[in-house]
Amino acid sequence: MPTAPPPSAPSATALAPPLWATAGFSFESPSEAARRAARPRVADFYTRYGNPTVQAFADAVAELEGAEAALCSASGMGAVSTVVLGLCSAGDHIVTQRQLFSATKQLFESVCPRFGIEVSFVDAADTAAWREAIEPGRTTLVFAESPANPTLELVDLAALGSIPGVVTAVDSTLATPLSQRPLDAGIDLVIHSATKALSGHNDATLGVIAGEKSLVNELWQYGVIHGAAASPHDSLNASRGLKTLPLRFARQAQTALAVAVTLSEHRRVDRVYHPCLPGGGQQELACRQLRAGCGLVAFEVTGGLDPALAFLDRLTIPLLAPSLGGPETLVNHPASMTHASLSPDQRAAAGVTDGLIRLSAGLEETAAVVADVDRALS
Repeated sequence: MPTAPPPSAPSATALAPPLWATAGFSFESPSEAARRAARPRVADFYTRYGNPTVQAFADAVAELEGAEAALCSASGMGAVSTVVLGLCSAGDHIVTQRQLFSATKQLFESVCPRFGIEVSFVDAADTAAWREAIEPGRTTLVFAESPANPTLELVDLAALGSIPGVVTAVDSTLATPLSQRPLDAGIDLVIHSATKALSGHNDATLGVIAGEKSLVNELWQYGVIHGAAASPHDSLNASRGLKTLPLRFARQAQTALAVAVTLSEHRRVDRVYHPCLPGGGQQELACRQLRAGCGLVAFEVTGGLDPALAFLDRLTIPLLAPSLGGPETLVNHPASMTHASLSPDQRAAAGVTDGLIRLSAGLEETAAVVADVDRALS
Protein backbone atom coordinates (compact mmCIF):
# COMPACT_ATOMS: atom_id res chain seq x y z
CA MET A 1 0.00 0.00 0.00
CA PRO A 2 1.52 3.43 -0.92
CA THR A 3 2.27 5.74 1.97
CA ALA A 4 2.77 9.49 2.32
CA PRO A 5 6.35 10.76 2.47
CA PRO A 6 7.48 11.66 5.97
CA PRO A 7 7.26 15.36 6.98
CA SER A 8 11.07 15.56 6.84
CA ALA A 9 11.09 14.83 3.10
CA PRO A 10 11.04 18.47 1.82
CA SER A 11 14.50 19.88 1.27
CA ALA A 12 16.02 21.60 4.26
CA THR A 13 17.36 24.22 1.87
CA ALA A 14 13.88 25.59 0.98
CA LEU A 15 13.70 29.34 1.61
CA ALA A 16 10.06 29.10 2.70
CA PRO A 17 8.46 26.39 4.85
CA PRO A 18 6.37 23.87 2.89
CA LEU A 19 2.59 23.82 3.12
CA TRP A 20 1.26 20.51 4.41
CA ALA A 21 -2.32 20.94 3.21
CA THR A 22 -3.58 17.62 4.51
CA ALA A 23 -6.13 16.59 7.10
CA GLY A 24 -4.24 13.42 7.95
CA PHE A 25 -1.46 10.97 7.11
CA SER A 26 -1.34 7.32 6.11
CA PHE A 27 0.66 4.60 7.87
CA GLU A 28 2.45 1.41 6.97
CA SER A 29 1.01 -0.49 9.92
CA PRO A 30 -1.37 -0.16 12.88
CA SER A 31 1.60 -0.19 15.25
CA GLU A 32 3.14 2.81 13.46
CA ALA A 33 -0.18 4.66 13.66
CA ALA A 34 -0.42 3.86 17.37
CA ARG A 35 3.08 5.20 18.00
CA ARG A 36 2.29 8.49 16.31
CA ALA A 37 -1.11 8.86 17.94
CA ALA A 38 0.42 8.53 21.40
CA ARG A 39 3.07 11.22 20.85
CA PRO A 40 2.26 14.67 22.40
CA ARG A 41 1.89 17.44 19.81
CA VAL A 42 2.32 14.87 17.05
CA ALA A 43 2.69 16.59 13.67
CA ASP A 44 2.22 13.65 11.29
CA PHE A 45 -0.89 11.79 12.48
CA TYR A 46 -4.00 13.96 12.00
CA THR A 47 -4.10 17.75 11.63
CA ARG A 48 -6.42 18.20 14.61
CA TYR A 49 -3.55 16.73 16.64
CA GLY A 50 -0.84 18.66 14.80
CA ASN A 51 0.63 19.42 11.40
CA PRO A 52 4.21 20.07 10.21
CA THR A 53 3.38 23.54 8.82
CA VAL A 54 1.54 24.48 12.00
CA GLN A 55 4.35 23.13 14.18
CA ALA A 56 6.95 25.09 12.22
CA PHE A 57 5.20 28.33 13.19
CA ALA A 58 4.75 27.21 16.80
CA ASP A 59 8.45 26.35 17.05
CA ALA A 60 9.40 29.77 15.68
CA VAL A 61 7.27 31.53 18.30
CA ALA A 62 8.71 29.32 21.04
CA GLU A 63 12.18 30.40 19.99
CA LEU A 64 11.19 34.08 20.01
CA GLU A 65 9.67 33.72 23.48
CA GLY A 66 12.50 31.63 24.92
CA ALA A 67 10.00 28.83 25.57
CA GLU A 68 10.51 25.06 25.64
CA ALA A 69 7.46 24.44 23.47
CA ALA A 70 4.49 26.10 21.80
CA LEU A 71 1.03 25.08 20.66
CA CYS A 72 -1.11 26.68 17.94
CA SER A 73 -4.86 27.18 17.93
CA ALA A 74 -7.41 28.34 15.38
CA SER A 75 -7.53 31.87 16.81
CA GLY A 76 -6.33 34.00 19.68
CA MET A 77 -9.51 33.22 21.59
CA GLY A 78 -8.99 29.55 20.83
CA ALA A 79 -5.65 29.84 22.61
CA VAL A 80 -7.15 31.75 25.56
CA SER A 81 -10.00 29.25 25.91
CA THR A 82 -7.59 26.32 25.73
CA VAL A 83 -5.55 27.74 28.63
CA VAL A 84 -8.57 28.56 30.78
CA LEU A 85 -10.66 25.44 30.17
CA GLY A 86 -7.69 23.14 29.84
CA LEU A 87 -6.37 24.03 33.29
CA CYS A 88 -9.48 24.86 35.34
CA SER A 89 -12.33 22.70 36.61
CA ALA A 90 -15.47 23.15 38.69
CA GLY A 91 -14.58 24.60 42.08
CA ASP A 92 -11.39 26.27 40.86
CA HIS A 93 -10.71 29.99 41.14
CA ILE A 94 -9.16 32.41 38.63
CA VAL A 95 -7.75 35.88 39.22
CA THR A 96 -7.71 38.25 36.27
CA GLN A 97 -8.01 41.96 35.50
CA ARG A 98 -10.97 44.21 34.72
CA GLN A 99 -9.30 45.68 31.63
CA LEU A 100 -9.65 42.87 29.08
CA PHE A 101 -10.39 42.23 25.44
CA SER A 102 -14.16 41.84 25.07
CA ALA A 103 -14.28 38.13 24.19
CA THR A 104 -11.86 37.25 27.01
CA LYS A 105 -14.02 39.23 29.41
CA GLN A 106 -17.10 37.32 28.25
CA LEU A 107 -15.28 34.02 28.72
CA PHE A 108 -14.53 34.89 32.33
CA GLU A 109 -17.88 36.52 33.16
CA SER A 110 -20.31 34.30 31.24
CA VAL A 111 -18.71 30.95 30.38
CA CYS A 112 -16.59 30.17 33.44
CA PRO A 113 -19.50 30.49 35.92
CA ARG A 114 -21.47 27.95 33.85
CA PHE A 115 -18.74 25.41 34.60
CA GLY A 116 -18.49 26.27 38.28
CA ILE A 117 -15.25 28.24 37.89
CA GLU A 118 -15.16 31.39 40.02
CA VAL A 119 -13.35 34.46 38.70
CA SER A 120 -12.13 37.50 40.65
CA PHE A 121 -11.33 40.77 38.86
CA VAL A 122 -8.71 43.30 39.94
CA ASP A 123 -7.28 46.49 38.49
CA ALA A 124 -4.48 45.62 36.05
CA ALA A 125 -2.02 48.15 37.48
CA ASP A 126 -2.69 47.35 41.17
CA THR A 127 0.12 44.91 41.92
CA ALA A 128 -0.97 44.35 45.51
CA ALA A 129 -4.54 43.51 44.46
CA TRP A 130 -3.39 40.55 42.38
CA ARG A 131 -1.77 38.89 45.40
CA GLU A 132 -4.61 39.79 47.75
CA ALA A 133 -7.14 38.11 45.44
CA ILE A 134 -5.33 34.75 45.55
CA GLU A 135 -7.13 32.04 47.51
CA PRO A 136 -4.42 29.53 48.55
CA GLY A 137 -5.30 25.97 47.61
CA ARG A 138 -8.14 27.11 45.37
CA THR A 139 -6.76 29.63 42.89
CA THR A 140 -5.59 27.66 39.88
CA LEU A 141 -4.88 30.35 37.28
CA VAL A 142 -3.76 33.98 37.30
CA PHE A 143 -4.48 35.48 33.87
CA ALA A 144 -3.22 38.86 32.70
CA GLU A 145 -3.42 40.83 29.47
CA SER A 146 -0.54 43.26 29.13
CA PRO A 147 -0.72 45.70 27.45
CA ALA A 148 -4.49 45.51 27.82
CA ASN A 149 -6.80 45.91 24.84
CA PRO A 150 -7.86 48.65 24.16
CA THR A 151 -6.62 50.97 26.93
CA LEU A 152 -3.05 49.61 27.04
CA GLU A 153 -2.67 49.30 30.83
CA LEU A 154 0.38 47.31 31.87
CA VAL A 155 0.62 44.55 34.47
CA ASP A 156 3.88 44.22 36.41
CA LEU A 157 4.91 40.84 35.02
CA ALA A 158 7.79 40.29 37.44
CA ALA A 159 5.41 40.74 40.37
CA LEU A 160 2.91 38.38 38.78
CA GLY A 161 5.57 35.79 38.00
CA SER A 162 6.67 35.66 41.62
CA ILE A 163 3.26 34.48 42.88
CA PRO A 164 3.71 30.88 44.10
CA GLY A 165 1.35 27.93 43.81
CA VAL A 166 -0.60 29.01 40.70
CA VAL A 167 -0.21 28.90 36.94
CA THR A 168 0.37 32.38 35.54
CA ALA A 169 -0.57 33.23 31.95
CA VAL A 170 -0.17 36.48 30.03
CA ASP A 171 -1.83 37.52 26.78
CA SER A 172 1.08 39.42 25.22
CA THR A 173 -0.52 40.04 21.81
CA LEU A 174 -0.07 43.81 21.79
CA ALA A 175 3.60 43.66 22.77
CA THR A 176 4.87 40.74 20.64
CA PRO A 177 8.02 38.85 21.72
CA LEU A 178 10.10 41.73 20.36
CA SER A 179 8.92 44.07 23.10
CA GLN A 180 8.40 41.75 26.06
CA ARG A 181 8.99 38.11 26.95
CA PRO A 182 6.76 37.24 29.91
CA LEU A 183 8.49 33.90 30.51
CA ASP A 184 11.68 35.80 31.38
CA ALA A 185 9.72 37.43 34.21
CA GLY A 186 8.70 34.05 35.68
CA ILE A 187 5.34 33.76 33.89
CA ASP A 188 4.37 30.16 33.05
CA LEU A 189 2.49 30.66 29.77
CA VAL A 190 2.44 33.39 27.14
CA ILE A 191 -0.44 33.70 24.67
CA HIS A 192 -0.70 35.55 21.36
CA SER A 193 -3.44 36.23 18.91
CA ALA A 194 -1.08 35.60 16.00
CA THR A 195 -3.82 37.01 13.78
CA LYS A 196 -2.42 40.39 14.73
CA ALA A 197 1.20 41.59 14.58
CA LEU A 198 2.89 38.19 14.44
CA SER A 199 1.35 37.30 11.07
CA GLY A 200 1.04 41.00 10.32
CA HIS A 201 -0.77 41.00 6.97
CA ASN A 202 -4.45 40.52 7.87
CA ASP A 203 -4.51 37.17 6.09
CA ALA A 204 -4.31 34.64 8.93
CA THR A 205 -6.50 33.75 11.91
CA LEU A 206 -4.34 32.00 14.48
CA GLY A 207 -3.47 31.73 18.16
CA VAL A 208 -0.40 30.40 19.94
CA ILE A 209 0.53 29.36 23.50
CA ALA A 210 4.16 29.04 24.59
CA GLY A 211 5.75 27.85 27.82
CA GLU A 212 7.23 24.86 29.62
CA LYS A 213 6.95 21.64 27.58
CA SER A 214 5.06 19.62 30.19
CA LEU A 215 2.46 22.36 30.58
CA VAL A 216 2.09 22.85 26.83
CA ASN A 217 1.67 19.09 26.39
CA GLU A 218 -1.08 19.10 29.00
CA LEU A 219 -2.88 21.86 27.10
CA TRP A 220 -2.39 19.96 23.85
CA GLN A 221 -4.29 17.00 25.30
CA TYR A 222 -7.24 19.30 26.03
CA GLY A 223 -6.85 21.13 22.70
CA VAL A 224 -7.25 17.91 20.72
CA ILE A 225 -10.64 17.46 22.39
CA HIS A 226 -11.57 21.14 22.18
CA GLY A 227 -10.95 20.93 18.44
CA ALA A 228 -9.85 24.51 17.70
CA ALA A 229 -7.14 23.24 15.33
CA ALA A 230 -4.93 25.76 13.55
CA SER A 231 -5.06 25.96 9.76
CA PRO A 232 -1.86 24.97 7.92
CA HIS A 233 -2.56 27.72 5.37
CA ASP A 234 -2.85 30.37 8.09
CA SER A 235 0.25 28.99 9.80
CA LEU A 236 2.22 29.33 6.57
CA ASN A 237 1.11 32.96 6.22
CA ALA A 238 2.05 33.59 9.84
CA SER A 239 5.51 32.07 9.35
CA ARG A 240 6.03 34.44 6.44
CA GLY A 241 4.91 37.35 8.61
CA LEU A 242 7.48 36.58 11.30
CA LYS A 243 10.27 37.27 8.81
CA THR A 244 9.40 40.97 8.65
CA LEU A 245 8.13 41.40 12.22
CA PRO A 246 11.15 43.41 13.49
CA LEU A 247 10.95 45.92 10.63
CA ARG A 248 7.18 46.26 10.85
CA PHE A 249 7.04 46.56 14.61
CA ALA A 250 9.75 49.23 14.73
CA ARG A 251 7.83 51.49 12.33
CA GLN A 252 4.50 50.83 14.04
CA ALA A 253 5.90 51.60 17.50
CA GLN A 254 7.50 54.78 16.18
CA THR A 255 4.26 55.99 14.63
CA ALA A 256 2.09 55.08 17.62
CA LEU A 257 4.30 57.02 20.03
CA ALA A 258 4.42 60.01 17.68
CA VAL A 259 0.62 60.04 17.48
CA ALA A 260 0.40 59.71 21.27
CA VAL A 261 2.72 62.67 21.84
CA THR A 262 0.75 64.84 19.40
CA LEU A 263 -2.58 63.87 20.94
CA SER A 264 -1.34 64.52 24.47
CA GLU A 265 -1.14 68.21 23.59
CA HIS A 266 -4.38 68.40 21.57
CA ARG A 267 -7.22 70.51 22.93
CA ARG A 268 -9.86 68.10 21.58
CA VAL A 269 -8.49 65.04 23.34
CA ASP A 270 -9.30 64.37 27.00
CA ARG A 271 -6.93 61.48 27.61
CA VAL A 272 -4.25 59.51 25.79
CA TYR A 273 -3.38 55.88 26.51
CA HIS A 274 0.15 54.78 25.58
CA PRO A 275 2.42 52.99 28.05
CA CYS A 276 5.58 54.84 26.91
CA LEU A 277 4.06 58.32 26.86
CA PRO A 278 6.06 60.69 29.13
CA GLY A 279 3.99 61.51 32.18
CA GLY A 280 1.49 58.81 31.34
CA GLY A 281 1.64 57.08 34.73
CA GLN A 282 3.22 53.76 33.71
CA GLN A 283 6.28 55.04 31.88
CA GLU A 284 8.73 53.62 34.45
CA LEU A 285 7.19 50.15 34.18
CA ALA A 286 7.04 50.47 30.39
CA CYS A 287 10.74 51.36 30.18
CA ARG A 288 11.54 48.29 32.27
CA GLN A 289 9.12 45.89 30.60
CA LEU A 290 8.54 46.96 26.98
CA ARG A 291 11.87 46.85 25.19
CA ALA A 292 10.51 47.99 21.82
CA GLY A 293 7.44 50.01 22.77
CA CYS A 294 3.94 49.39 21.49
CA GLY A 295 2.30 49.76 18.08
CA LEU A 296 -1.02 51.09 19.38
CA VAL A 297 -2.39 54.25 20.95
CA ALA A 298 -5.85 54.88 22.39
CA PHE A 299 -7.43 58.22 23.21
CA GLU A 300 -10.69 59.78 24.33
CA VAL A 301 -12.11 62.46 22.06
CA THR A 302 -13.54 65.44 23.92
CA GLY A 303 -17.34 65.44 23.85
CA GLY A 304 -17.89 61.70 23.65
CA LEU A 305 -19.69 59.73 20.97
CA ASP A 306 -20.65 62.27 18.29
CA PRO A 307 -17.25 64.02 18.08
CA ALA A 308 -15.53 60.62 18.08
CA LEU A 309 -17.63 59.40 15.14
CA ALA A 310 -17.10 62.70 13.31
CA PHE A 311 -13.34 62.29 13.78
CA LEU A 312 -13.48 58.81 12.24
CA ASP A 313 -15.40 60.16 9.23
CA ARG A 314 -12.75 62.80 8.55
CA LEU A 315 -9.74 60.46 8.52
CA THR A 316 -8.20 59.69 5.12
CA ILE A 317 -5.26 57.35 5.90
CA PRO A 318 -6.44 55.02 8.69
CA LEU A 319 -9.05 52.42 7.80
CA LEU A 320 -11.97 51.64 10.10
CA ALA A 321 -11.55 47.98 11.09
CA PRO A 322 -11.71 45.80 14.24
CA SER A 323 -8.25 44.22 13.96
CA LEU A 324 -4.73 45.49 14.63
CA GLY A 325 -1.07 44.84 13.88
CA GLY A 326 -1.34 44.81 10.07
CA PRO A 327 0.47 46.91 7.48
CA GLU A 328 -2.35 49.45 7.26
CA THR A 329 -3.08 51.98 10.00
CA LEU A 330 -6.43 50.94 11.46
CA VAL A 331 -8.82 52.75 13.77
CA ASN A 332 -11.46 51.16 15.93
CA HIS A 333 -14.32 52.61 17.98
CA PRO A 334 -14.44 49.95 20.71
CA ALA A 335 -17.84 50.91 22.13
CA SER A 336 -19.54 50.17 18.81
CA MET A 337 -17.13 47.60 17.39
CA THR A 338 -14.86 45.23 19.34
CA HIS A 339 -16.60 45.80 22.70
CA ALA A 340 -20.14 46.30 21.39
CA SER A 341 -21.24 42.91 22.75
CA LEU A 342 -20.55 44.05 26.31
CA SER A 343 -23.12 45.83 28.47
CA PRO A 344 -22.55 49.51 29.33
CA ASP A 345 -21.44 48.47 32.83
CA GLN A 346 -18.99 45.91 31.42
CA ARG A 347 -17.56 48.48 29.03
CA ALA A 348 -17.18 50.98 31.85
CA ALA A 349 -15.32 48.40 33.96
CA ALA A 350 -12.94 47.80 31.04
CA GLY A 351 -12.35 51.54 30.60
CA VAL A 352 -14.22 51.74 27.28
CA THR A 353 -16.05 55.06 26.95
CA ASP A 354 -18.17 56.29 24.04
CA GLY A 355 -15.41 58.68 23.03
CA LEU A 356 -12.60 56.13 23.06
CA ILE A 357 -10.68 55.49 19.83
CA ARG A 358 -7.98 52.82 19.36
CA LEU A 359 -5.41 53.36 16.61
CA SER A 360 -3.17 50.55 15.37
CA ALA A 361 -0.22 52.06 13.53
CA GLY A 362 0.65 50.66 10.13
CA LEU A 363 3.58 51.10 7.79
CA GLU A 364 2.65 54.45 6.26
CA GLU A 365 4.98 57.42 6.76
CA THR A 366 4.83 58.45 10.41
CA ALA A 367 4.50 62.18 9.68
CA ALA A 368 1.61 61.56 7.29
CA VAL A 369 -0.37 59.56 9.85
CA VAL A 370 0.26 62.15 12.58
CA ALA A 371 -0.83 64.97 10.26
CA ASP A 372 -3.98 63.14 9.21
CA VAL A 373 -5.02 62.44 12.82
CA ASP A 374 -4.35 66.04 13.79
CA ARG A 375 -6.32 67.36 10.81
CA ALA A 376 -9.28 65.06 11.48
CA LEU A 377 -9.45 66.26 15.08
CA SER A 378 -9.02 69.92 14.23
